[in-house]
Amino acid sequence: MSLNSYQRVDRKQLAKDLDAIHDDVLARIGDDDFIHLKKMERWGRLCSLLGYATAWIFPNPISALLMGQGSFTRWTQMTHPVVHKGYDKISNVPARYTSKHFAQGWRRFIDWPDWITPDGWHQEHDILHHYNLGEKRDPDHLQHNMEWLRQSKLPMWLRFFIVIIFTTIWKISYYTPRTHKELRLSQARQQGEVKPNVARGAGWSLFTPQGRALWLQSILPYALFRFALLPALFLPLGTTAAISVLLTSIMAEIFTNMHSFLVIVPNHAGDDVMMFEQRGKGRGEFYLRQILGSVNYPTGSDRNDFFYGWLNYQIEHHLWPDIPLSQYQYVQPKVLAVCKKHGIPYCQDSVFKRLLKAMDIMVGRSSMLSPAKPD
Repeated sequence: MSLNSYQRVDRKQLAKDLDAIHDDVLARIGDDDFIHLKKMERWGRLCSLLGYATAWIFPNPISALLMGQGSFTRWTQMTHPVVHKGYDKISNVPARYTSKHFAQGWRRFIDWPDWITPDGWHQEHDILHHYNLGEKRDPDHLQHNMEWLRQSKLPMWLRFFIVIIFTTIWKISYYTPRTHKELRLSQARQQGEVKPNVARGAGWSLFTPQGRALWLQSILPYALFRFALLPALFLPLGTTAAISVLLTSIMAEIFTNMHSFLVIVPNHAGDDVMMFEQRGKGRGEFYLRQILGSVNYPTGSDRNDFFYGWLNYQIEHHLWPDIPLSQYQYVQPKVLAVCKKHGIPYCQDSVFKRLLKAMDIMVGRSSMLSPAKPD
């Protein structure tokens, strides 16, 4: 989108058109949306069950893929919409499916067993990422975060190799420490404390509050749960069975990292995706930035959307993160029509095409668009 086209968009009318869609969706929300969520939860639970039910026989990629899909589902199709308050508006929904109670206390390893803590995820993703999309304040701004690699003197093939390795460990190496860092900074501001040391080394050190929280709240609990407790449950079948589950669990962790990277990272990256130097003002500008700063993948059916974790509706999700998963299928064509009306590019591509564009941004072969730099 050129600078002139960007400036000509009627922000007020855009806000009215999109608010009308949102009002329509809010009036539609009901019990069927919660029934749909439970269906997605069952599909995810079934993947985990089948994975563990066969993992003890011998270490194998099929069981690992099923276990990885189960973990992916808990993050993208349960934690993500529930913590965004997507089901808070439905009456008679059990408290454990609402934003205030999901994955809290002892329910964490039932609702969302993961490296990332629910509170850290809420601060980093729900607040900072969603309301600073594409700005320097966005903690998930790919181009800014990867400047160290983009500006390096490493040969291009080695840069791509580093990115590939990163995809296998990105949840523990990037998301987990980043969410702890942002939560610690937020807590310090709220309590009037001196800004904590958030340097990369301090974030992992047991001698800093942030580092201890990382190890004691994320790394050790999850590692013990996933790689010690669950394999130990298979010891009655023999030591070989338990070791097989352990090795398959490690394989599953790699697969779910790669799966989530494939789906999540390209959502806001590419040489046709916009980033912003200044803070936006007004509802219309906010909506415009969510569209220009996000990318969709193929959409349309529960089976398709399940494997994308419903993150294939990233444009609609960034417009309205507080609606149930099932409503995205309803609003997607309506949002597309509004974009055509206002002459706003609506980016929807194959996930693999978007992955290549994201990797090009990471290694420095291309750069994202900016309103200050016409295309």
